[in-house]
Amino acid sequence: MVLMAESIGFSRAASRDTVYAEIVPQIDALVAGEPDVVANLANVAAVLREAFGFFWVGFYLERSGQLVLGPFQGPLACTRIDLDKGVCGHAYTTRETVVVPDVEKFPGHIACSSAARSEIVVPFFHAGGSVAGVIDVDSDRLEDFGDADVVGLQAVAKVVERVIRSHTNSETLE
Repeated sequence: MVLMAESIGFSRAASRDTVYAEIVPQIDALVAGEPDVVANLANVAAVLREAFGFFWVGFYLERSGQLVLGPFQGPLACTRIDLDKGVCGHAYTTRETVVVPDVEKFPGHIACSSAARSEIVVPFFHAGGSVAGVIDVDSDRLEDFGDADVVGLQAVAKVVERVIRSHTNSETLE
């Protein structure tokens, strides 16, 4: 018997920290037992976009020295990003969450869409500690991301790490 999730429940009028607290356990349950990384990342992106209405939500995965576009929700995106370029590359190389209130003021910002105004990028890690990829979220509003997003998306990143670690013991997602 195949179980399929049809919806995610969350308080639409609640604060972001409340919504993250509601959806993270549901994301964890949604990906539990599904061995396909792409399917799981696609569902995580869908849940985040549905819950918050973000302009763009997706994943970039480290492949052969670049960040390569993974599952996402939103308009077309950059396919490949060098590890030392843009907000995603900065989060990758510093191994830290990066919040950019105004992408026009971030040196070296890569404009995949001119409608993106602010951005948050959260790295996630292989079991060995190397960066596996990043969660990238763009907003079409300035200063859209705050502490609730940092904490919430870092919790989502922990779920993604469990997905990746259950998929393989190697350092690749291929």
